[in-house]
Amino acid sequence: MKIRVVAVGKIRERYLADATADFRKRLARYFSYDEIEVGSSHGSDPERAMRDESARILDALEPNDVLWLLDRTGSELSSEELSQRITLLADSGTKRLVLAIGGAFGASVQLTARAHFRWSLSRLTFLHEWARAIVLEQLYRAAKIARNEPYHN
Repeated sequence: MKIRVVAVGKIRERYLADATADFRKRLARYFSYDEIEVGSSHGSDPERAMRDESARILDALEPNDVLWLLDRTGSELSSEELSQRITLLADSGTKRLVLAIGGAFGASVQLTARAHFRWSLSRLTFLHEWARAIVLEQLYRAAKIARNEPYHN
């Protein structure tokens, strides 16, 4: 199964860029992985920014993609539960899982409706750059768990 992360905005902090690069490299052993950054919308109209960013994410999707939307009001998962869900998707013949990380104002109704699952990393609010690093680390951890390899402690 292929995994794609679609994220609003670029990673600007060097230490986060280094961390995400490290986890991308680690993930390559387990998944065909790619990442797309879509432009963030700036301005004084949060509703419009949310709609525009969500539209860019939707444009990056193929009709058969399984979409998980990162959403602070979504369901929290343990690392083991994440690993099980990803394994089930792969075993069921899912070709590509897309994880979408929206912008600062959240996701539009259209993007939320397209999502197969809404995943919350925590009830805490994270910077989007941090969220991407956490997602990559958790994907790596999930792969290690699925293969009973050491890492998860």
